[in-house]
Amino acid sequence: HISGCEKWRDSRYNAFRSYAATWHDAVWWRTHYPRIVFVLGGWYYWHANYWHPAWGYQPEAVYGYDGPIYAFNDLEPDLVVATVQVTLQQLGYYHGPINGELDPVTQDAIANYQRDHGLYATSTIDEPTLASLGMA
Repeated sequence: HISGCEKWRDSRYNAFRSYAATWHDAVWWRTHYPRIVFVLGGWYYWHANYWHPAWGYQPEAVYGYDGPIYAFNDLEPDLVVATVQVTLQQLGYYHGPINGELDPVTQDAIANYQRDHGLYATSTIDEPTLASLGMA
């Protein structure tokens, strides 16, 4: 469950309302999700157009953000984030490095963009935000 998501009244936010970090080993993840990738120190599984952290896939894995990341053009999560960082930088919202990490600086830039464009300030990459940016 993502904090505050119960207020987001649109079916495009269902992935956030239903999200819960669950811990399983690598065998379980591979059995249940055919598409799993390793990026930026953590494993992510693909489900319903979102990348989700695969907690427990590798116990030492680290995740800078615990929640779903909406994807487009078949991009892996770090490339989705990097593409959003570049676009927000061009629009004057993001001033950090283009590193593909959904870190606090990136989340703040996303939230500021969302507020300025009449979107829910989710601070993350969701379908309405990507659509507003012309990416979905």
